[in-house]
Amino acid sequence: MTDTAAPTAGPRPDTVADAVATPDKEQPYGALGLKPDEYERIREILGRRPTSGELAMYSVMWSEHCSYKSSKIYLRQFGKKVNDKMRERLLVGMGENAGVIDIGEGWAVTFKVESHNHPSYIEPFQGAATGVGGIIRDIISMGARPVAVMDQLRFGDIDDPDTARVVHGVVAGISSYANCLGLPNLGGETVFDGVYQQNPLVNALGVGVLRHEDLHLANASGAGNKVVLFGARTGGDGIGGASILASDSFSEGGPTKRPAVQVGDPFAEKVLIECCLELFRGELVEGIQDLGAAGISCATSELAANGDGGMFIELDSVLLRDPSLTAEEILMSESQERMMAVVAPEKLDAFLAVTEKWDVETSVLGEVTDTGRLVINWRGEEIVNVDPRTVAVDGPVYERPVAYPAWIDALQADGVRAAGLARAASGEELRAQMLAVAGSPNQASVEWITNQYDRYVLGNTALTFPDGAGMIRVDEESGLGVAISTDANGRYCQLDPYVGSQLALAEAYRNVAASGAVPTAVTDCLNFGSPENPEVMWQFSRSVEGLSDACLALEVPVTGGNVSLYNQTGDTPIHPTPVVGVLGIIDDVARRVPSGWQDEGEHLYLLGVTHDELDGSAWAGTVHEHLGGRPPVADLDAERRLAELLHAASQGGLLSGAVDLSEGGLAQALSDGALRFGVGARVWIDEIVSRDGVDDTAALFSESQARVLVAVPHEEDVKFRGLCEGRDFPVLRIGVTDGSGEGAAIEVQDRFTLPLAELAAASRGTLPARFGAVVGA
Repeated sequence: MTDTAAPTAGPRPDTVADAVATPDKEQPYGALGLKPDEYERIREILGRRPTSGELAMYSVMWSEHCSYKSSKIYLRQFGKKVNDKMRERLLVGMGENAGVIDIGEGWAVTFKVESHNHPSYIEPFQGAATGVGGIIRDIISMGARPVAVMDQLRFGDIDDPDTARVVHGVVAGISSYANCLGLPNLGGETVFDGVYQQNPLVNALGVGVLRHEDLHLANASGAGNKVVLFGARTGGDGIGGASILASDSFSEGGPTKRPAVQVGDPFAEKVLIECCLELFRGELVEGIQDLGAAGISCATSELAANGDGGMFIELDSVLLRDPSLTAEEILMSESQERMMAVVAPEKLDAFLAVTEKWDVETSVLGEVTDTGRLVINWRGEEIVNVDPRTVAVDGPVYERPVAYPAWIDALQADGVRAAGLARAASGEELRAQMLAVAGSPNQASVEWITNQYDRYVLGNTALTFPDGAGMIRVDEESGLGVAISTDANGRYCQLDPYVGSQLALAEAYRNVAASGAVPTAVTDCLNFGSPENPEVMWQFSRSVEGLSDACLALEVPVTGGNVSLYNQTGDTPIHPTPVVGVLGIIDDVARRVPSGWQDEGEHLYLLGVTHDELDGSAWAGTVHEHLGGRPPVADLDAERRLAELLHAASQGGLLSGAVDLSEGGLAQALSDGALRFGVGARVWIDEIVSRDGVDDTAALFSESQARVLVAVPHEEDVKFRGLCEGRDFPVLRIGVTDGSGEGAAIEVQDRFTLPLAELAAASRGTLPARFGAVVGA
C-alpha cells in the first residue's frame, strides 16, 4: 500500500525560507531539552535559525539517549583497549544497530542490551513491552532472525505500595510482547532496592542468528535509490520520548498533549520480522534501519550519514494513524513496529510485492541523493535542509565536571566494614541466616516472574531459569549453540564503581563458563544518575574504566550496548548499575552443564579460595541491613583460569552440575544447586575454615570471586582431581550429594541441617506473598 494519509489542512509549516526571513523568532528549544549553547551551535551550523522541524530533529538526536554526548569520551576506551584475540570473532562492533560475533560453522550471532527505564515507571506495561520490541528491531536490521530475549530488572523496595504496580506492569509487558513474538526468554535478573523506587530499570536483551552471508548494515548509498517506510502507521505516541519530553507543540495555539510512552503491537512486529527476512533473502534492500528512539529523525539522518550523505524526503507520504499530527510531531514520533529501507528503483516493485504479501503498509518517502544534504519537504515546502552528519554523528561532546564523591571515604572506612558486624555464634544461627538469605527478595526464587514467560518456544532452548546462564541451540545438526548471562551489582558499584563493574563482568563471564561455554563477547547497559552531577560522572568514568580494563584482561570485546543517564529520584541518583551481558560459544549444547545436581552420591568440589569478603554482601544486607566497606577483590587472572578449567572439565564430561558463587556465597550456591532438581547434600566446611583462615560465617556467606561449586560423578573423580592439579587451581572436596524426596536436606556437618522443603518454602514464598500466586503453580 503506497497511498498517503497526510492531512492537507492545518497551520502553515515553518519553512527554511521562513527561518531565513525571521532570524529573531523565539523558539522553544529549552522545552525540547536543548541548552542555550546547543541552540546557538545549531544556528552556527545552519548559518540561520533552525526551522521547527530542524529544531525537533536536533533536539531528539542531540539528546543524551541518542547522542551519548556526556558518555562518548569514556566509551571510546572499549574500542581502544582491544587486542588481536578480541578481534578474531568480531564481525560487527560498536556503532551499528547490534554487535555480531562469528560462532563458527558459517553461523553468526548478534546480541545487544538496551534500556527502557523511564517509560517503564510512567506506564510499566507499554514501557517494558516496547523495550522488547525495540531491541528486536535492532536484531532484525542486521539481517538476523531473532531467537531469544532476556531481561534485567530493578524495582524499588519490595514492600513499598507502588512497587507492585510497576512489577505487575513490567512483567506483563515483557511476557506479552515476547510471548506473542514467539521468542523464548532465556534468563536475566531481578533486584529490589529502595534506590530504584521511582526509577526502575528495565533493560532488555535480544539475540539473533544469521549466516555470515546474510549480514546487512544500514546505510543510504546510491543516488536514486528509494527511501521506503514500512510497518505500522505513525501515531502520536512516544513523541519526544528520547529527549525526555512528554509533550510539546510548535504551533501558536499552545502545547498539545501527546503520550511520551510508545504503544506496542507484537503481532505487527511478528509480521514485520518475517517480511524483513524475506526482503533480505530476496536481496531486495540495500539496507534496513529500525525506527526506535527519535523515529524518522533518527532513521533518515543516520541512514544518510552512514551512506553517501544525501537524502530527499516528502514527509506528506508518511502514513498516519492520526491525521492531526504536525510535521514536527511526525519527525519526533517513536511509534513502534516501523522500519525504513533503502531500495534500488529496479527492485521497488518486487519490494512492494513482498510487503503486500505480508500485508505490511508501505510508503515511498523519497530517494538517496548526492547532495550531501538531508532535505525534507512538507506540503510542497522545504522544512528541513541539513548536513545529516551534524544531526546524527557530530553532535555535542561534553567533558562534564568530575568530582570524587564527598561521601565515599566514609562509606568505605574500616569502621563501617562488615568485619565489625556480629557473626553467627552457633549452628542454629548459621541455619537461620542461610534461610533468611535464601528467602530475601534478591535471592529468592523468581518463578513468579519467569513462569509468565515462554522459555521453550522454538524448541532450541538448552538452559534457562533457574540456571545461571541461558543457552540456545543455533544449529540442529551439529548442536552448536551460545550461552548468555547478564549480571550487575549496584551495591558493589556504590562502594567502588571501578571494581564493582569488573565484578559484574566477572560474574556473567563465570556463569557462562559454568554452563560449559567459552565466554567470547560482551554487551552492556550502563545505568547511572544525572551526568550534570560531578559525582555521578566520577562513578561513570570509573565504571567504564574498570569494565574496559577487565574486558581486555579477559579478552572479551564489547560489541555494543547502551547508556542510560538521569536515573534518579529528585536529586538522589540510583546506585551505579552497569548491566553486563556475556555471550559464550558451545560446540554442542548436549554438553551443557546445569546449575545443580540431579543424582545422589556425587562429589561436591569447591573451586577457588575463600577470603573474608562480606562487604556489600547479601549476608550483610539481609542479616544486618548494612552497606559499607569495599567489594570483593576482582581476580581476573583467576577468573580466566577457572573458565578454562571448567571448559576442559565439561568437554571431558567430568561435571554433572556447576553453580557459580556470587551473591550469598557458598550458602546460596548450595541452596540453588540443591533446589534445582530437589537433591540434597552433606557438606563439611572445616577444610575451608582451616585452609583459607576464615570463620564459619565467611566460609558460608563470603562473596569472594572466581569460585564455583561443581558436582562430579564418582567415576570421574580421579580425572577431575588430576585436571585441577595439572592446572594448579585451588580445589577442595567439601561434600556429597545425598537425599531426595521428602527427606532431602542440606546438612552442614557439625553445624546444622536444613530440609529442602523448608528451604524451598522460604525461597518460593517471597514474591508470591507480595504479588500473588505463581502462574501454573
